[in-house]
Amino acid sequence: MTLQQLEYIIAVDQHRHFTKAAEYCFVTQPTLSAMIQKLEEELEVKIFDRNRQPIEPTQIGALIIKQAREILVQVDNVKNIIEEEKHEIGGKFHIGILPTIAPYLLPRFFQEMVIKYPKLNVTVSEMKTPEIKRALLTGEIDAGILAELNDMDMYDHTHLFYEEFFAYVAREDELFNKKIIKSTDLNGELLWLLDEGHCFRDQMVRFCSIKARHSNKLTYQLGSMETFMRMVESGKGMTFVPELATYQMSDSQKELVRPFAIPTPARRIIMLTDKTFIRHSLIQTIQAEIQASIPKSMLKLKPTQVGI
Repeated sequence: MTLQQLEYIIAVDQHRHFTKAAEYCFVTQPTLSAMIQKLEEELEVKIFDRNRQPIEPTQIGALIIKQAREILVQVDNVKNIIEEEKHEIGGKFHIGILPTIAPYLLPRFFQEMVIKYPKLNVTVSEMKTPEIKRALLTGEIDAGILAELNDMDMYDHTHLFYEEFFAYVAREDELFNKKIIKSTDLNGELLWLLDEGHCFRDQMVRFCSIKARHSNKLTYQLGSMETFMRMVESGKGMTFVPELATYQMSDSQKELVRPFAIPTPARRIIMLTDKTFIRHSLIQTIQAEIQASIPKSMLKLKPTQVGI
């Protein structure tokens, strides 16, 4: 049994497909399959039920995979201890990040950080909040960048910044003529919302009390904030956008942005890690890189804002 074989069975469990798992591990599919088969022969059990589509682990296989994850986490911890002692910014680091944060934050710091720390091998995956929390517990990712919620006490939090919410209103919408949007203004307009499960959506639904008046609205649920923005720009309805998105907008796009009435809604963006994570120097370095890349006004909650 080798660590490489354990990595392969975890990859298959994650992707539920041998070819996709092989691509993820940067090996050929025959190589990956042969290594897993060799492990099964050594253990004298079947780890995967290959007759199911998508592939699923057997009952004993699920237990083996769970133990494999724990083993690899412990192996990584040995490496992490050494790197932390050396105060070296390097090695593998996997970050999960919300889709409502990634396209607006990553371009600000990621490339510069990679150049600045060439020994650091960072992988980034877009995930929703429940996926990030689960992946942290299983060791699939090392950290998550997401909006702070109330049910995160079992993790360590590193503050990054506060981000205000804005309305993005079509020129043909009645609200376009308003300089400031009140939550009570949202009565019958065409409203574009993210799917359920996005904390960005959930926070704005609560803040604007949309659920209570859902029957008075036409609410469309797709999956992309950028899609909603294009719909608004074409002259249909309104949506919500995070503050960092406004810094990427053209002058014509900024004309569609409307602030909310004071106190304005804002979310706290944090980096979440498992309490057993020990590479504190790396977390502090990433925190510093991110905070240096955003406007200083976003580092603290303003007196005119309310966290939601």
